[in-house]
Amino acid sequence: MLAETICSAVSAAGLGLAAVTAYRKRFLAAVRITAYALVPVALVMTGFVDWVSGMVFDPVVWAGFGLLGLSWVLFMTTRAIERRGIAASGNSAEAAGSDRPAKKVKGRPATGAVAPAASAPSLGSGAARTGPAPQSAAPADDFSDIEAILKKHGI
Repeated sequence: MLAETICSAVSAAGLGLAAVTAYRKRFLAAVRITAYALVPVALVMTGFVDWVSGMVFDPVVWAGFGLLGLSWVLFMTTRAIERRGIAASGNSAEAAGSDRPAKKVKGRPATGAVAPAASAPSLGSGAARTGPAPQSAAPADDFSDIEAILKKHGI
């Protein structure tokens, strides 16, 4: 009964504010305030306020919300552990000897790193050449520098 009285008072105050706004020739704002002011009375008339007040003061409902919160915490904890890669001592794919590469996990060192010499630029001796420029051995060698750079960056 107290909730119905409070909702009625809030609606009456909102309608009074809407009347003052309409008196100041701000009709669009007055209609918007009226719409908001009618919501609390509508909630009382539909029984929503009784349902919410019955739910708020019921200890079984609070226990249910507590279990929902615990469930959420467990889900988020397991998700965070899985993302960090702390879940087990080894992946099941590694334990089974699978040929699949291990999943990249943030914070772990890269497996199969490229040697530093692989990314060194090939500048030549720097001496003046007297003959025609040497041609590449095969078209596949044209992309060897690019492949080395991509491997260096783990792409």
